[in-house]
Amino acid sequence: MASNSSSRHSSNNKLAESENAAAENSNNMSWGTELWDQNDNLAIHTNRGIDALDKYANFLRDRVAIETEYAGKLRRLVKNYQPKKKEEEDNEFTSMQAFRNLLKEVGDLAGQREVVSESLQLQIIQGVTLLSKTLRDDRKKCLSDGAMLQQNLTTQLSSLERAKRNYEKAYRDSEKAVDNYKKADMDLNLSRAEVERYKNIMTSKIQQSDDAKNEYANQLQKTNNLQQQHFSILLPAVLSRLQELDEKRTRGIREFIIGAAEVESSVAPIIARCMEGIVKAGESINEKEDSFKVIERYQSGFTPPTDIPFEDLSKLDPDSLQDHYSNSMSNHLTMRGTMSANKIKKRVGIFNIFGSNKNSLTADGQKEDFSDLPPNQQRKKLQAKIAELQQKIAQETNARDGLMKMKIVYETNSSLGNPMTVEGQLNESEHKLEKLKIDLKKFQGYFERANQAQVANNSPQANRNQLQNGHRTSRHSNGSADDHHDEGDDQPDDAGSLSRSGSEDNVAQIQNGHNNNNNGSSASPESGLGTSHTSLPGSGQGSANENAIGEDAYFETEVEPLQPLGTCRALYPFEASSEGSIPMNEGEELQVIEIDQGDGWTRVRRANDSNGWDEGFVPTSYIECTLYA
Repeated sequence: MASNSSSRHSSNNKLAESENAAAENSNNMSWGTELWDQNDNLAIHTNRGIDALDKYANFLRDRVAIETEYAGKLRRLVKNYQPKKKEEEDNEFTSMQAFRNLLKEVGDLAGQREVVSESLQLQIIQGVTLLSKTLRDDRKKCLSDGAMLQQNLTTQLSSLERAKRNYEKAYRDSEKAVDNYKKADMDLNLSRAEVERYKNIMTSKIQQSDDAKNEYANQLQKTNNLQQQHFSILLPAVLSRLQELDEKRTRGIREFIIGAAEVESSVAPIIARCMEGIVKAGESINEKEDSFKVIERYQSGFTPPTDIPFEDLSKLDPDSLQDHYSNSMSNHLTMRGTMSANKIKKRVGIFNIFGSNKNSLTADGQKEDFSDLPPNQQRKKLQAKIAELQQKIAQETNARDGLMKMKIVYETNSSLGNPMTVEGQLNESEHKLEKLKIDLKKFQGYFERANQAQVANNSPQANRNQLQNGHRTSRHSNGSADDHHDEGDDQPDDAGSLSRSGSEDNVAQIQNGHNNNNNGSSASPESGLGTSHTSLPGSGQGSANENAIGEDAYFETEVEPLQPLGTCRALYPFEASSEGSIPMNEGEELQVIEIDQGDGWTRVRRANDSNGWDEGFVPTSYIECTLYA
């Protein structure tokens, strides 16, 4: 700023010096004395000068329009290239952060171009327009005064010319009258009276000639005086005014050009800072850091497959050869499903009975526990979800504490408000807080099980070895192990999202002696198709013969309702917000068909208007259970 002010002072000094020099030159060289006979040319010159000033004003208007259009296009450019919502996940990369900073700096550049446009419009163009109008009015008045002076001089010259002609005519007439009198006086034939008449005519003509002479002399004196005054005082004054007008116009153009440059210079430091910001944004890009973030985002946690052992088909029994081919196809599909899981489409149960499950899909199509992601990505998503829930719990806790303090203040001083008005908000806050704590406990359970899962169990080679050895691995809610199908289905099951899935598979293994869940359907209680520890024998799992029909054939079967384990009463109203859950009203009586397995949810049932049953899950903390003995 100091440098700008010093440069401005120096420019002002230069202007003052140039004005003084111009004033000295004007004293020595005046249009009134040097160009006394160039009135018409001076009128043309001043008109062209004002036209040049108007031309400069039009130039500034066009430039302002260009600056405004440029700023607007820059802003539209920044707006069009702002990262979309679907691209927000890429904002962690330094290159994308640098690009966002670049857009910000370009937006600031657009703002500075707008400042230039507004300053030129308000400070320069308005001044040029006002000066042009003033100069045209002053020029018109000067030319009018000069024309009036010229008209007066012309009139006087006409009077002088008329008086001179009259004098010349009278002088000729008097000379002729004198000649006539002399001739008459010498003529002896003329009478005395006639000679006297000629004498009288001569005397009269001589008197007229003297009068015309006097008038001519008088008009000549007046004309000379007026002409001297015209060319020495009156006309120089008008021409000097024209000179001042033209110099004012020239000085104005100089000041306006300098002012426009100062407007541009005033934003130059900010533009330079914008350029520095763009350079810093470019320098902040780190290719190694971006590569590391790519690893963090897409690292699955799987180990590369080991070498495929050689299998001598000549040593296999003919009866097991077909099973070997089936297992090989399953291994191939499992490998392909692991490497390109995005292309795998999951099947759902028959008509999606009882909804899909509580482990519903999120807004972006992922499972609630992110079990469809690789282990590393699953753990990161769960960590982010837990942090989000903890933040919401902290906010809701602060809101509840504030409401409690408000209630205490209202109870202490009733004039401030009714404490009962806060009671409803407190209850709602308590319910929200309880639900958030339940969700936090649930996701913490997901995260704990994801950490306990062995990465090796999820590798394609481990799946292949398990299939070849005839072993089964039950699928837990965190997706750490997949059920594999003897018929070569490469799709991971849509298994349950809650912790009871593992226990139910164990119960099924105890009842059947081995795992017959080969149809690819969910064994979780949310799906309504799996066998639970409260299910009737034979009502849940299909046999291997049923699976032999094929993957694409589905049959509508009648599912036997589960036997109630007790009753429960709703302590609070509950709105079903996820698939597999059902709403309930406060005080409503329901049948318990499956107790809480440690995940905070209880499966209940109630009769509907169509003589059927509605089944689903409700939070355990929202109900009071009474189990049968």
